[in-house]
Amino acid sequence: MPIIELSGIKRLYELDGITVKAIQGLDLSIDAGEFISVMGPSGSGKSTLMNILGCLDKPTAGIYILDGINTSKASIDEFALIRNEKVGFVFQGFNLLARTTAVENVELPLFYRRNKQKINQKQRAIAVLEEVGLGERLYHTPSQLSGGQQQRVAIARAMVNNPAFILADEPTGNLDTEMTLEIMTLFQNLNNRGKTIIMVTHEPELAAYTRRIITMRDGKLVSDIPVKDRRNAADDLLLWKKENVVLQKIGN
Repeated sequence: MPIIELSGIKRLYELDGITVKAIQGLDLSIDAGEFISVMGPSGSGKSTLMNILGCLDKPTAGIYILDGINTSKASIDEFALIRNEKVGFVFQGFNLLARTTAVENVELPLFYRRNKQKINQKQRAIAVLEEVGLGERLYHTPSQLSGGQQQRVAIARAMVNNPAFILADEPTGNLDTEMTLEIMTLFQNLNNRGKTIIMVTHEPELAAYTRRIITMRDGKLVSDIPVKDRRNAADDLLLWKKENVVLQKIGN
């Protein structure tokens, strides 16, 4: 069964008496374990689609079933619980609390779980931080971490509730080449272990690391294709480091 099923999704906005058709009758199905990139020019509807997928907004018409739950029938409180438990968010700007440690940042979504008694929150936070390679940075604050490490904390926070999928919005937009390749390596490793990831990006080079590319234009889905000759981020990272060493030697 797909974890995401969109059927006849429309999202209309009224602006100064004008109806803006942000999404126009979109159908989409996503299975567990997929790694998908969503692309499209500005105004294509991809941000609106992400808001709907992430349960940050409801469609004007159509049905969105997330992990077997018909979100269109959910109340405001139920909608918030679905968002917290079923979607893990990763943002371009990290969105970490500045004065709290990595562990405390990752623990935050656990405070809103319905079944708090069934999990040791700190142990769970530590486990996912170790999974993303930050076992030695548990008690560092964001200011003590590099940009790539901060994004790893954000990814751990997204994973801590074991959501149905991770929704990443331009997750490497604030990172340099090396850190970008590190994050894409992490995403590919997580996906290889069964995590479902949906990533919004405007960079074809990053989309080449995913398994499927969805392209939006004028509120419609215009392309949905598998990635051929998928790139391996770990190999590209190793190559980048080797080339960087050579350039440094030449410079010296």
